[in-house]
Amino acid sequence: MKALAVTGIETFELQKIDKPKPSKKEVLIKVAYVGVCGSDLPRYFDGGVHQFPQVLGHEFSGTISEVGEEVELPKGARVAVAPLVPCNKCEQCYSGSPQLCPNYSFIGSRQQGAMAEYIVVPEANCLVVPDDLALKVAATIEPLTVAIHGIERVRTKAGDKTLVIGAGTIGLMTVLALRARGVGEITVIDLNDEKLALAKEIGADVTVNPLNVDIDHHFKENGLANLVFETAGTSITQVQSIIYANRQAKVSFIGTCTRPINFEAEEFELILRRELELTGSWMSYSAPFPGFEWHSALRYLATGVIDTLPLITSIYSLEDQALPFEKMREKASREVKVLYEIGGEM
Repeated sequence: MKALAVTGIETFELQKIDKPKPSKKEVLIKVAYVGVCGSDLPRYFDGGVHQFPQVLGHEFSGTISEVGEEVELPKGARVAVAPLVPCNKCEQCYSGSPQLCPNYSFIGSRQQGAMAEYIVVPEANCLVVPDDLALKVAATIEPLTVAIHGIERVRTKAGDKTLVIGAGTIGLMTVLALRARGVGEITVIDLNDEKLALAKEIGADVTVNPLNVDIDHHFKENGLANLVFETAGTSITQVQSIIYANRQAKVSFIGTCTRPINFEAEEFELILRRELELTGSWMSYSAPFPGFEWHSALRYLATGVIDTLPLITSIYSLEDQALPFEKMREKASREVKVLYEIGGEM
């Protein structure tokens, strides 16, 4: 079968590899679409993989082609797949927090990913996709679950004044999930005007570009946020998450930190003086596996309460190799959710 593998730093190879075979509790999936995640970029550009070669891809949908002898799902079922493969033997797995498993595997990172024609996954990781939901939309379920998990880490209520920092894929998914949840005014901060325009289109009330607006003055005039969701993962925005949080606000850190964070003493003291509640959010799983996040995301999409189609900005083929990665890393890139079409709508 055909697979796109990272074989070195900034090196992709379109390879012919053996089609895998499912074991007793596994299924073989013919991949329809697979998304490029921001976490895939360092795997390609920086060689941040566990081994070479590595087939990437953990946001995907497809159709079951073969089943193991103990599998209940039928051949031909259309599915979206949760990429975490927990050990199911540790305290975290037993207590219902598989995302905290210290011995997990992960599709597209620690084992073969979905940038290939076929992939084998555990049956337990599959969610059946309704016939009227496009498989390209089903391929966006994973980032939506990340947003839902981050929101569920804090207590929200109707009317909460909310701030989302970052208008990348996770930030925009967070806007969609917050609007479905019924919070109050949603403000989005980002440096990219095109992505801010998209945020407004999908449900943000206010957008702020610090390159064009005095951001401190904006929050002084318009008030601080009762809920803050940090999705950009930069040292500047992680500090801003504290500065623009109101008294007794709740702050959820979703974006992955990549550099040291430096707080001025008076900035850090805001956590105390305002009695802020801070939490981290890691991946998107709960019990029973893969968790309510996945079933909620599928239901939101299937019922049309959430529409992620506007977030799909480009679709490529595996033959395009690194092109979508290069486009995503361009300065002021317009790309949000980029997909490889492999099998397509089946």
